[in-house]
Amino acid sequence: MRSALKLNSHGFQIPPAAHAAPLYYTVSSLHPLSSLPPSPSFPQILQTHAQLVALGLAASRAAMGHLLAACGLSPSPPIPYIQSVYRQIERPNVFAANNFLRCLARGESPRQSLVFFSNMRTSCVPSNKYTFPFLLQACSRDPRLFEGAQVHACAVKLGFSQGLHTRNALISFYSACNKLSESKKIFDECSNCRDVVSWNALLAGFVRDSQIDAAEKMFDEMPERDAISWSTMIMGYSQNGILEKGLDLFREMVGRGLEVNEATLVTVLSSSAQLGLLEHGRFVHSIVKSCRFPMTMALGTALVDMYAKCGCIELSSHVFDEMPKRDVFVWNSMIFGMASHGRGKEALNLFQRFIDEGLHPTNVTFVGVLNACSRAGLVDEGRRYFEAMVRDYGIEPETEHYGCMVDLFGRAGLVHEALELIEGMSIPPDPVLWGTLLGACKMHGLVQLGIMIGKRLIELEPGHDGHYVLLASLYAKASQWKNVIEVRKLMSIQGTNKVAGWSLIEAHGKVHKFLANDLVHKGSLKIYKTLEMIEERIVEAGYLANVSQVLHDIEDEEKVHAVKVHSERLAIAYGLMIVELGLPIRIIKNLRVCADCHEFSKMVSKVFGREIVVRDGSRFHHFKDGICSCLDYW
Repeated sequence: MRSALKLNSHGFQIPPAAHAAPLYYTVSSLHPLSSLPPSPSFPQILQTHAQLVALGLAASRAAMGHLLAACGLSPSPPIPYIQSVYRQIERPNVFAANNFLRCLARGESPRQSLVFFSNMRTSCVPSNKYTFPFLLQACSRDPRLFEGAQVHACAVKLGFSQGLHTRNALISFYSACNKLSESKKIFDECSNCRDVVSWNALLAGFVRDSQIDAAEKMFDEMPERDAISWSTMIMGYSQNGILEKGLDLFREMVGRGLEVNEATLVTVLSSSAQLGLLEHGRFVHSIVKSCRFPMTMALGTALVDMYAKCGCIELSSHVFDEMPKRDVFVWNSMIFGMASHGRGKEALNLFQRFIDEGLHPTNVTFVGVLNACSRAGLVDEGRRYFEAMVRDYGIEPETEHYGCMVDLFGRAGLVHEALELIEGMSIPPDPVLWGTLLGACKMHGLVQLGIMIGKRLIELEPGHDGHYVLLASLYAKASQWKNVIEVRKLMSIQGTNKVAGWSLIEAHGKVHKFLANDLVHKGSLKIYKTLEMIEERIVEAGYLANVSQVLHDIEDEEKVHAVKVHSERLAIAYGLMIVELGLPIRIIKNLRVCADCHEFSKMVSKVFGREIVVRDGSRFHHFKDGICSCLDYW
């Protein structure tokens, strides 16, 4: 009785580096090699090697060649061990040499495979059609155009360039080197000599080069699509910021019964997190559970991040606590999540647990810690951690750390201390830091200092709309309307337009987007009637409009009308219409919530007894019973 084990190299991560030919070897069912699993661990390989030695097969060219083939399927064998196995083979044949090449190509220094191939040639070890895909894989992993072109030339010279697997490897190699014209040329040369791997290799090239339109066209034209095709296209949408299309394609992929891999799941969880779409994120989590994916670090981190960014910090914390193992990336995600929800004390407690478990914080960890202090107004704690970062952990402050401290001081009204920090920085301050300080000047009414900083910022970044808006708001605060008009004129001359505010609400599997004064939504008539009803109810309860941020010299009555039609109000009104009682109304905003809409949301939560969760450009706001989780500190 004989057992055939297939060595298949078609499962490389997307984007594929190369697609090598399958190799086969056949051994007796009683042979130690026959008991190895499809992807053996290094300890399993060592155990099998010991059995071969005990059977007196340590010098067998066939047995050692098969052992090398098993190493080629293992995720972890060290290269020195593989080299020692190869050296034991007297007069190695092409089968052993190819499997050794494969191991080198997958190792930490893939270029070693090129050196070995050169030795193969001088030692008269023959090549065959399986040799070149492994070499090209090595050249693709650390893209080396010159060496890969030499391999291509050698394959042509020896007559192996027209094989399907070599052609697929060439398509992948040239696309990895950003030579898509060469990839497409090889792809087009022989329409009868290509398979789904050929199409996937070129598709991945278009995605890598951000040619998303070309990738879409190719995806639509593919005669056959496998799970890798779908995953590549989903990742392409994600990498190019077309997140909703990627999520829709994932749903279609799952609906067709195709198997998903971990990389795709992490990608769509990241897209759900960026968009704040909880229903999409929960759908992906349900796939993880139904397919019984192991909770790896990457998957767990993606889930923690998704739930935190979708406003469900409790679910995020639950996933975090249930993970069997946690690395620094998972801890960072959880600390950042707590910080964004204003749970500063809990974030700092998490950091202490992190330290108690013997883990070493990174510069990113301290960005999360300092951010938590800033969001919760923990000034003394922020100072202490900023000093400890340098003193205890040898981490030099970077722009992000200074940004957190400037924000911390600025929010707490310590604007001049923030200014001193910026002026004493060991690295040049960037416009973001000055912009943070400008926002603090606006918040605390430091008009003259703010005007000085605003003018400086416009000189530094004349194309940034936010600087003009903040400077204009300072002039408006001082009732200097002529200067407001001048800033608007300057903004127009520079061709800079204020970013339009929008709000998203997800309900029943659909995403609804609103702009200020929006009339596009098909339910606009009902939405505005609902909004009028809301206004009447909250005014009766004591609501007064805050029009201080309206940057126009107009009557207060007109200003009240201007704030009435902000995008989040339309989204909240729609939420009251369609979101079931007992469920939170979840809103995603691209800009920071204004003071009046913040008060409006608090009043709605109190009068209508509804929980409202808003993720704005700065943080999360959980409105309930007339109170916001930020305690009006944002």
